[in-house]
Amino acid sequence: MSEPLVVNAGDRSVGELLAALDEGRRVTVRTEFLGSEHEVTLRHDGDIYYCDTPTRLHRHETAAEMRECIENQGYASDA
Repeated sequence: MSEPLVVNAGDRSVGELLAALDEGRRVTVRTEFLGSEHEVTLRHDGDIYYCDTPTRLHRHETAAEMRECIENQGYASDA
């Protein structure tokens, strides 16, 4: 298993995050919510994309759904 990619929210583009997931890497995104730092883990098992937050596990069937989640949650830069 390759090393996880650890980034701060907004450091990488959606394309970069999806590329890392498609390479089999887990992506840990550090984000701030209600004044405290949280880590969100993004992963792809080859079929399903997962977004594991401190309160919920989101499942996404397609890269397009995962892209929308990453954009909506503000995990990626606008680039």
